[in-house]
Amino acid sequence: MLDTRKYDGPFGSMAVWDSGGDGPAIVLLHGNSSSSRAYWRQLDGPLGRTRRLVAYDLMGHGQSADAADPAAYLLPGHAKALLALVEALGLQRATFAGWSLGGHILLEAAPDLPQAKGFAIFGTPPVEMPAPIDRAFLPNPLLGVGFSAEISREQAQGYVQVGFAPNFTDIPSFFVEDVLRADGRARTGVAASIDPKVSRDERAVVANLKAPLAILHGERDQLVNAEYFATVTAPTLWRGQVQIIAHAGHTPQWETPAAFDSLIEAFTND
Repeated sequence: MLDTRKYDGPFGSMAVWDSGGDGPAIVLLHGNSSSSRAYWRQLDGPLGRTRRLVAYDLMGHGQSADAADPAAYLLPGHAKALLALVEALGLQRATFAGWSLGGHILLEAAPDLPQAKGFAIFGTPPVEMPAPIDRAFLPNPLLGVGFSAEISREQAQGYVQVGFAPNFTDIPSFFVEDVLRADGRARTGVAASIDPKVSRDERAVVANLKAPLAILHGERDQLVNAEYFATVTAPTLWRGQVQIIAHAGHTPQWETPAAFDSLIEAFTND
């Protein structure tokens, strides 16, 4: 049965969900201006019954509090909150999966998670800082919404739509509501994190990882440039290549949950 709780993190109250499954723990991190609801098909689905899935809302997102300290919204701040949660819940030996911004948070935190079984990222091109936006991402005017403090409902709707494959329609309204709920300072914090004085060089993190790294990519992703991954040195890359998820866009855990779950389950088994 899905358990929900509030955890008092280093920057304020954080909402946490636990599927209660019997299998090894997997910690799930959501993306920019989203929430753990983006993982509902895992938390309340077959994967959540066979694995213990733990998901939490980032500060300034979903049911977590807005942070008083804007440093909470930088990548190192998000990583600090994750590490504190891991320590409090005894999740040091979990597998970690991060979607989009969640993947970048994982790469920021990875050197401080030496017991992790492995890391899975999707919608997350590992970048050096400052990030090569023009190479790692596809040209899309809606990408900038994720860095903007103030956005309209129309912009939120467009931002959500581009996060799915073209013509995908099974998008619950909560995706838009989550964008509108998110603290605008959290989005500007993402922009401020694209700085070598603030964040780790993610390409160097990946090149020096000791734990297995799975990189998943929706074949119809409208935001991330698939060709960029070929430039990334990843000696622990699972199966030796990026795992392409057919028919999926930037949000495979919702668009193609069976295929996504199968890959995550196989990765944890390996």
